[in-house]
Amino acid sequence: MIIYNVTTKVTYNIHEHWLQWMKEQHIPEIMATGLFHDYRMCRLLEQDDQDGPTYTVQYSTDTLENYQTFLQEYAPLLRQKGYEQFGNQFVAFRTVMQVV
Repeated sequence: MIIYNVTTKVTYNIHEHWLQWMKEQHIPEIMATGLFHDYRMCRLLEQDDQDGPTYTVQYSTDTLENYQTFLQEYAPLLRQKGYEQFGNQFVAFRTVMQVV
């Protein structure tokens, strides 16, 4: 199994709106691609939250090919929507993991 992990630090100014957008729009759009079969959203604890909270979303897929298809066909537009909605009030980085 492959896990696509997105870690995002958001400012307090957008925190509530961003969280609602993630749950109601962004995550459903990613899941609607049919390339991931499950996800989990978590708030990181024991982090410096002075500038805002940090979240992770882990999307599970069966193959690396599904992940690559997502990157090529869907990720650019979905990422752009986030920047259009929230500008530079968040920082995200992505990692890919394989369950062993």
